Amino acid sequence: MPQGGRRDSRFGRYLRHGFTDPAAAQRLFDDPALTALRDDAGLLDALGATADPDLALVSLVRLAEALPEQVPGRAGERPAGPTGAPGATGSAEGAGAVAAGGQPDARPRQELLDTLLASKPLRDRLLGVLGASEALGDHLARHPEDWKALVTYESAADLNPGVEEFEAALGDVTDPDALRHHYRRCLLSIAARDVCGTSDLAQTAAELADLATATLRAALTLAEREAPEDAASCRLAVVGMGKAGGHELNYVSDVDVIYVAEAAEGVDEDKALQAATRLASRMMRICSDTTAEGTIWPVDANLRPEGRNGPLVRTLSSHLAYYQRWAKTWEFQALLKARPMAGDLALGQQYVEAVGPMVWQAAERENFVTDVQQMRRRVVENIPAAQVERELKLGPGGLRDVEFAVQLLQLVHGRSDATLRSPTTLEALEALAAGGYVARQDAAALDASYRFLRTMEHRIQLHHMRRTHLMPETEADQRRLARSLGYRSEPVAELHKTWRRHATAVRRLHEKLFYRPLLDAVAQLDVGEARLSPRAARQRLEALGYADPAGALRHLEALASGVSRKAAIQRTLLPVLLGWFADSADPDAGLLGFRKVSDALGRTPWYLRLLRDEGVAAENLARVLSAGRFAPDLLLRAPEAVALLGSTDDLRPRGRAALTQEVLSAVGRAGDAEQAVAVARGVRRRELFRTAAADVIGAYGTDEVPVADDPAPAVDRVGNALTDLNAATLAGAL
Repeated sequence: MPQGGRRDSRFGRYLRHGFTDPAAAQRLFDDPALTALRDDAGLLDALGATADPDLALVSLVRLAEALPEQVPGRAGERPAGPTGAPGATGSAEGAGAVAAGGQPDARPRQELLDTLLASKPLRDRLLGVLGASEALGDHLARHPEDWKALVTYESAADLNPGVEEFEAALGDVTDPDALRHHYRRCLLSIAARDVCGTSDLAQTAAELADLATATLRAALTLAEREAPEDAASCRLAVVGMGKAGGHELNYVSDVDVIYVAEAAEGVDEDKALQAATRLASRMMRICSDTTAEGTIWPVDANLRPEGRNGPLVRTLSSHLAYYQRWAKTWEFQALLKARPMAGDLALGQQYVEAVGPMVWQAAERENFVTDVQQMRRRVVENIPAAQVERELKLGPGGLRDVEFAVQLLQLVHGRSDATLRSPTTLEALEALAAGGYVARQDAAALDASYRFLRTMEHRIQLHHMRRTHLMPETEADQRRLARSLGYRSEPVAELHKTWRRHATAVRRLHEKLFYRPLLDAVAQLDVGEARLSPRAARQRLEALGYADPAGALRHLEALASGVSRKAAIQRTLLPVLLGWFADSADPDAGLLGFRKVSDALGRTPWYLRLLRDEGVAAENLARVLSAGRFAPDLLLRAPEAVALLGSTDDLRPRGRAALTQEVLSAVGRAGDAEQAVAVARGVRRRELFRTAAADVIGAYGTDEVPVADDPAPAVDRVGNALTDLNAATLAGAL
């Protein structure tokens, strides 16, 4: 009975710490390989903090069992400590008998257990990885000495490694399997920083991209060693694309590349291209092949000109000829991420600099905005019906919604604003917010949602080191995912609630930004017009027919000069508004009216946001301000009425009963007769503006094409609206 009570007590403790199979946990805790840890109270707490305590414990036992209990020492060698550095001291318990020549016997298993007891940070890192990734647990069972990759976390290079650090960690490998092994060892340290919270999403993605860069360089070096004649015949550049190029790679993802080659001095171009093709193909196989050491990742060159039907390797001039004549819109969108990664970096940089101007002119292509929007819709339409609800990446509210919206805004506005030209999604989003192209609140929401969704994707991939962006189907997998994100009380329910909240926010903001009417209008401007420099503005004002270009230029300078957020948003709006004003009989009056309204409402947070983001508000305002003096004068006396221009429905007449009720209620709340008159006049001005604006914009239809719900001629509808307004005003006066 006492034994049963102790067992029940231990089982309950295991359950409270997140284990799902307490009986199996007890057997594993009693495993001889963990004898030294049996009385360590902190071990259970550390396991309970992992994504999957059951998996972490199983993998820890496998790791300990894979390490030999004792390895005979060899003469003339100094012992290695926990970091693997010669001369570092091991633990007292780990010291065994001294072999001839003074070298003690090594005790690898005891060294691991002693380090786990002595170092809580190391224990948390190791168990965190083992609980999050079965694949990395398998790697440690094959290469148990690699646990030491998690020991050193003292220098900036340990915490923030870059390409150079990863190249050093990969070492001068001599065969592909050694590269695959060393690549996984580097992944251990990245995953540890990730799951323990030392690195955030952006840092983790950047580290994965830097590791990919180092790995491509090592793979190309191996390919060149196997074929030195090919290497001597050409200059080969490997240009990163997609998430690798954008410095935001996943744990498991195709690494997209484009190959550029030139002949070495004195070598025939055709021969050089054949040699470069063999080198590129060999490099791809080294990265993509599966052996007992696993796979690094597939290298995908299908973003090259003509895709899989085109040659794998081209010269720089051949690339440029294709992009100048044949490239489709999506290819320029893809080139936004291009960066040199491996091989001849100078040639790779030449390529990036040569295609750059074409990338930033792509928005001037006919139907550019529509093409990008249609491409996003096709992606959604091609998702298998059974997967739509599980998609983190491609579906509505997924990662692609954020990426497409950011890239479209970059390509449209980045022509005239070089600060937007980052290949990294989150950096570009930050720049769009700083420049006033996206509301700060919207940018913050997209940033938070993108980080959450990408972290979900990372943790899903990390488990089996497989490429996927689908929510797992089983309860156990969803529980592990939820716990890896910090959910504990009801992890699966909390995960789904948060996921849906972020997906809903992403879809709403995607629709708002991606289908913003202003985008198409801005895209149709040339670079000089969009930039709104003084010289370009003066020339455009003259070409558009402004009667007083100098006066109009003074209005532009007053509206758009300076570094304030208000001025930045005005610089986005004004190039388009100038064209809309010019479509009227008096563009100068339209611009003057816009300046007056902006002066009156410029400090109101919603005003410029409405014009930038909401439907046809900016175009409607331009038409109203350019249509004579009556409507603009009303608007200047009640500038808040500009909010009515965001929707045609808001301009429809309200009807006599509703107007009368509003006037009577407002008058009834007034403190005295003077205040009552003022509020009644305010309602009247607003409604007069509503009617005038509706007439100008065509919200009442035309005499030839009336609105569907009112077959009366437009002139009668205007008259009826004014009659109802007068009746309501008289009712208030009485």
